[in-house]
Amino acid sequence: MKLLAVLALLVFAGAAAGQGGEGGGGALPFAVGAAPAGCDVGRGEWVRDGAARPSYHEWECPYIQPQLTCQAHGRPDKGYQGWRWQPRACSLPSFNATLMLEMLRGKRMLFVGDSLHRGQYVSLLCLLHRAIPDAGKSFETVGALSVFRAKDYDATIEFYWAPMLAESNSDDAAVERRADDRLIRGAPMDKHSRFWKGADVLVFNSYLGWVAGGDKIQILRGADDDMSKDIVEMKAEEAYRLVLFQVVRWLEHNVDPKKSRVFFVTASPTHEDSTAWGDDAAEGGNCYNQTSPISDASSYRGSTSREMQRVTAEVLATSRVPVGVLNITQLSEYRRDAHTQIYRKQSAEPTAEQRADPRSYADCTHWCLPGVPDTWNELLYWKLFFPSNDQVL
Repeated sequence: MKLLAVLALLVFAGAAAGQGGEGGGGALPFAVGAAPAGCDVGRGEWVRDGAARPSYHEWECPYIQPQLTCQAHGRPDKGYQGWRWQPRACSLPSFNATLMLEMLRGKRMLFVGDSLHRGQYVSLLCLLHRAIPDAGKSFETVGALSVFRAKDYDATIEFYWAPMLAESNSDDAAVERRADDRLIRGAPMDKHSRFWKGADVLVFNSYLGWVAGGDKIQILRGADDDMSKDIVEMKAEEAYRLVLFQVVRWLEHNVDPKKSRVFFVTASPTHEDSTAWGDDAAEGGNCYNQTSPISDASSYRGSTSREMQRVTAEVLATSRVPVGVLNITQLSEYRRDAHTQIYRKQSAEPTAEQRADPRSYADCTHWCLPGVPDTWNELLYWKLFFPSNDQVL
């Protein structure tokens, strides 16, 4: 009965697919319908929804890394799990795991990016896995590549670790590096991009590594294996522009837009300074102990680099392969309450001084699961299956 219901939805929605979608030229691959005209999902608010949230429970999803399991690490509140994003002019379609799996039958979906993007990937696995019996799924990680298999659907949903997209000295996630010690190779991209070939849905993200170590970054020029010579220093945003152009050129040579879809997820914001949302009394305050979203957007000064966002928009606009841009930045800026704070597996045991001031080691970058990344995947679901004529959400 569930399959029949999904097929009926496909038939019903398919009539709308002829309305066109991002990039023009008729229906896009995977589209079963179209977004309502004039729907700007970036304008809206977070609303309480105890009936639909959380979409799953932390304890029932085996794919969540211990760095994101906030309840298991002692977070005393669960309020951050109960919010749903509500656009003002329209509503997002409900996430249907069976529909998504049917549409991915025989396909390969690949996420490429950093630890925040991996959180979105894991969130998607959590949203999907209950629709698959235990014997019908598997998960493994080998090197930089993680692969979830939905066996009955002959589908894979994968994550490839490439925090800077280009080859860099951050490629080994097990090696801790200083934020100001970033080194990337300007070209070519072969080391990473050979894993991207053949994906039917590609979802890219890269931001945090570009802004975490100041406004300069080192670039290694040429294809030599020696990562210690011919190094120049460049502004981070210009190095980012260079790498994004490399990605776009790769897409144009390797992706058939008649068969495949490409998305780019914008910057995930941090909440390191509570004065940014008007909490001037909390000297040294950040996301620690925050239990509700920011309600007054007019008083909030977000920390996300506008220059980096501008570079993203400019470069992706040059691509001859349509790139759907998922603007998660604006709606995530409100969620000061949903970061992992101190409720995560720590890479090192906090010192006595840190324990005396938990704000000093609170993680205001990554997000608890379930939580905000589930909404990112609802936007991805909408953009993939119900695209609009506007590429930017």
